[in-house]
Amino acid sequence: MKRIALLTLLALGVAAPSLFAQDHGEVGVFAELFRLQVTNPIINFVGVGGRVSVNVHHNVQLEAEMGYDFKRNFTSEFSNGISSQLVTTRLRNIHGLFGPKLQTGGGAFRAFVTVKGGFINFGASNENVPNGFISQIGDITSGHTDAVLYPGGGIEAYLGPIGLRLDAGDEIYFENGANHNLRVTFGPHIRF
Repeated sequence: MKRIALLTLLALGVAAPSLFAQDHGEVGVFAELFRLQVTNPIINFVGVGGRVSVNVHHNVQLEAEMGYDFKRNFTSEFSNGISSQLVTTRLRNIHGLFGPKLQTGGGAFRAFVTVKGGFINFGASNENVPNGFISQIGDITSGHTDAVLYPGGGIEAYLGPIGLRLDAGDEIYFENGANHNLRVTFGPHIRF
């Protein structure tokens, strides 16, 4: 019995590194810049998010992600052009996207393109970040939620299983027509 246990541990010790080195998918977190174009002035939201990707082929992954944008302040100029005032929008956004990611090779550097569908939810609240996020999650089905189409692309660089990813695209939400908004994310990723 001891021999079988020792042989099993030895086999797992030899096989574990090769199993870990397999490229089955990725998980990551990111910082996000979302440029809401329909407001005047244009508001640049900053937020955080996470994503998970699973390989269905060497060059194709299915990816799901969610991002949360913090409320922003902006300066509004009065009609006389002299006075200005700092205004808190109280507007927060939450994004949920899912779709395929087509990528080059599986080496240390990759380029990719993606087209995802999903939603964006707009909410207004004076709550702090954790409570604002929780209440915004609850508002997805009952609040101001619009359909989204996200075509984009980017690059990834890996050193072993750990890497960095940068992507940018046009997050188009549909309310009274198509509304185009720049979205850029950057952050660390881990291959598994």
